[in-house]
Amino acid sequence: MGESVELTVGGQRVRLSSPAKVYFPERGFTKLDVARYYLTVGEGIARALWDRPTTLERYPEGVGGESFFQKRAPKNLPEWIPTARIGFPSGRHADEICPTGAAAVLWAANLGCLTFHPWPVRRADTEHPDELRIDLDPQPGTGYDDAVRAAQQLRPVLEELGLYGWPKTSGGRGLHVFVPIAPEWTFAQVRRAAIAVGRELERRDPERITTAWWKEERGSRIFVDYNQTARDRTIASAYSVRPNPRATVSAPLRWEELESARPEDFDLATMPVRYAEVGDVHAGMDQHVCRLDAALELAGRDEREHGLGDLPYPPEHPKVKGEPKRVQPSRAKRVAD
Repeated sequence: MGESVELTVGGQRVRLSSPAKVYFPERGFTKLDVARYYLTVGEGIARALWDRPTTLERYPEGVGGESFFQKRAPKNLPEWIPTARIGFPSGRHADEICPTGAAAVLWAANLGCLTFHPWPVRRADTEHPDELRIDLDPQPGTGYDDAVRAAQQLRPVLEELGLYGWPKTSGGRGLHVFVPIAPEWTFAQVRRAAIAVGRELERRDPERITTAWWKEERGSRIFVDYNQTARDRTIASAYSVRPNPRATVSAPLRWEELESARPEDFDLATMPVRYAEVGDVHAGMDQHVCRLDAALELAGRDEREHGLGDLPYPPEHPKVKGEPKRVQPSRAKRVAD
């Protein structure tokens, strides 16, 4: 695989072993190509990950080999990469890495990390999210164009609630919209706000958008995955490489680019060119911090006027007071009959 090489970024030297190892056989991209990509977009991905506890999605043998998610910081973690202790719904905890620069990204890339999954919190306060994340997930029978249509409808909903969103491709068929918020609310409150936003979006276009947790009820609609705001759920960061044959990346976009941009436009080869031309189009996110008061008031109205309470949590999450039964409707009906 060739001798190791040493890369320098931010005053730190990072050793890259087996730089010629092929990570994406279909395109011929190597481990060194991945590292050089992260060097090129270093400031952008450093902004997206800065001081956030981050889970590493590792592919040590490339996309054709085995993979795993690493939550706990490796024992060989350099002293210049900080960590934060995160508590999980199960009651367990882990010390996760908190990147504070591109050097930490390169260090993780040397371990075969392709995709970075940051928590919506910072190291200084791991109990109060500072991002509301909206995941627009295409269901069977829908695609990226449908997600774009949903995002275009989402934008005015957010603005009416005093929220400003920043869209990006998922690197697959979907779209993510991140809203920077003041870190004043708990995970449960942020999730409640996400449900309220999703329900309002669903009310405006019920034939194309849904908040239904059970797949059998979603139909050919865009699912607003509100549970991506549940504790211990993360979303791939901006600029993360996705483990597919084309080596696409999660690309930050301007709102006006949504209709013309395609997920396949952004990969290991093309994103560096775009970055050189336009830079990090989400660089101003932290200067637009929003509040959730109006979204939470909307959630309250839904409860008072429409009887719309909580929605189911993910199956591995501990049962929450007031949560509906976690039984898919068709099965519940068979039991009742």
